Amino acid sequence: MSDRPRFFDDLAGVAGGAFSALTGLREELHAMVRTRIDEVLASLDLVRRDELDVARELAARARSAQEDADQRLRAMEERLSDLEKALTTPSTEG
Repeated sequence: MSDRPRFFDDLAGVAGGAFSALTGLREELHAMVRTRIDEVLASLDLVRRDELDVARELAARARSAQEDADQRLRAMEERLSDLEKALTTPSTEG
């Protein structure tokens, strides 16, 4: 009877060792796949999400500044046109 529990203890030890080996193998495989994916992504010259968000924000600010500059330019052109009309129109005073 004492042989039987030892057999199960040995079997449990082998199973535990195999489980540990498989866990280690899984982690090693995961690390290898992750490294390979990182290499492929680096070779594709892709942009990280946070860099894309920053670029979008810069583009939005530039677009807003451009719209403001266009509006100011239109206002200046209108003022210049009004001044030119005032200078070319004969004065009725006098």
